[in-house]
Amino acid sequence: MRTATINRKTTETAITCTVNLDGNGTFSIRTGVGFFDHMMELFSRHSLIDIDLKAEGDLHIDFHHTVEDCGIALGQAVSQALGDRRGIRRYASCDLPMDETLTRVAIDVSGRPFLVFNCDYPRDKIGDFDTELVREWFQAFAMNSGITLHLENTIGGNAHHIAESSFKALARSLRDALEIDPRQKDRIPSTKGSLKG
Repeated sequence: MRTATINRKTTETAITCTVNLDGNGTFSIRTGVGFFDHMMELFSRHSLIDIDLKAEGDLHIDFHHTVEDCGIALGQAVSQALGDRRGIRRYASCDLPMDETLTRVAIDVSGRPFLVFNCDYPRDKIGDFDTELVREWFQAFAMNSGITLHLENTIGGNAHHIAESSFKALARSLRDALEIDPRQKDRIPSTKGSLKG
């Protein structure tokens, strides 16, 4: 089983994150940030990664530290569960529509983290959630999971739909990229023989 648990504690947050990459999208998410919990739940369901994520943070200040640190912890858990990345398909992409919105994600589970994020929001908040935190989560997740991640929202007018389609598009891409390819299940998918950076 490709599983991992990360415990992250700072003066700002205390986070425990467990993942099973070969799951069925079962989740238990409690971060104290309602909209973000919703994003993490649908991320689990559409990636088929089982996620148990518990966070306590300085929400009296704002949601920034909690959202960013959850991205760090989840990224580290995914990277640890992948091990040497043997047998994975590695590359994947998804064009994901949600009503008026269309978001595209392309990833390389390369061990070389990078983020290209082309996404504008028509307003600053979704409820009490700052839309700028979406990019913060994607940055933290990409850097700590070792994934090259390109995300582009090509059309959209509803901020909730733009955010949700972004998380779903990454989830669907991860579902494909992290699958074991039966034609190379015992090989690292690189001519270098390593995907650890």
